[in-house]
Amino acid sequence: MGENQKIFTEFILLGLGLGPRTQMLLFGLFSLFCVLTLLGNGVILGLISLDCRLHTPMSFFLSHLAIADMAYAYSTVPQMLVNLLSPAKPIPFAGCITQTFLFLSFAHTKCLLLVVMSYDWYVAICHSLRYSVIVSWGVGISLVGTSWACGSLLALVHVGLILRLPFCGHHEINHFFCEILYVLKLACADTWLNQVVIFSACVFILLGPLSLVLGSYAHILATVLRIQSAEGRRKAFSTCSSHLCVVGLFLGVPSSFRHPEEQRKILSLFYSFFNPMLNPLIYSLRSKEVKGALRRVLFKESHFLLE
Repeated sequence: MGENQKIFTEFILLGLGLGPRTQMLLFGLFSLFCVLTLLGNGVILGLISLDCRLHTPMSFFLSHLAIADMAYAYSTVPQMLVNLLSPAKPIPFAGCITQTFLFLSFAHTKCLLLVVMSYDWYVAICHSLRYSVIVSWGVGISLVGTSWACGSLLALVHVGLILRLPFCGHHEINHFFCEILYVLKLACADTWLNQVVIFSACVFILLGPLSLVLGSYAHILATVLRIQSAEGRRKAFSTCSSHLCVVGLFLGVPSSFRHPEEQRKILSLFYSFFNPMLNPLIYSLRSKEVKGALRRVLFKESHFLLE
């Protein structure tokens, strides 16, 4: 390593690069979004745990999606809120790597959980009579466990490849969290292997799951169209429409590889805030089971207060 190179033990997150008043406004707005994300997903988890009618594999998958949503948001949002109050705040190297690992782990897991849920809807609609046999509790636990394990292992591979790199010279990250592509820009060594692994992971974790989801819904659509009654078709479509909306929000947004840096930040904001916040709202509005459970819980609470 050259004499003019300096090894850094911390990075500086530049954040959004806005004026003080705008940053204070965003701090209040994003703090509200954080609370709504926690509240919305917490309500989903609470309803599933309290209502025995929701103790099904479908709800089990939904509960883990809610957990992944909350973890996904809170792996990056607290650091961003701190940066809004104190721009260009340093973050230790270990903290930056930990944040990168958590963000990637929860993002990968969420992608895989959406595939699991699409398979669940496929079996529920296309093989409804054999649903309890095909998607048993054992199968459901295995699918969820595999999703979490694969998501964590993929993130661990990325982090392991980052740790082998030396970081020197420029140490400012033009982002509000330690996004992996921005971290790699600071390395003073060839990152071609990291780039190849990132591209391969995107194919595996984004294009692969998207293809499986589209394949599942192609079979679902073909099955629904064969249903004779219009009411039956409507019920079948309403059953999986909430999941399709979530998939569209998470996997349907264009990849950030082709976007300029400022647009990448906006995409990251969308993924970090709006996606986890909208998911419970979508499921609450589109799922009759969730709405029914909410009404039953509220009725019991009001009845208890009246007594």
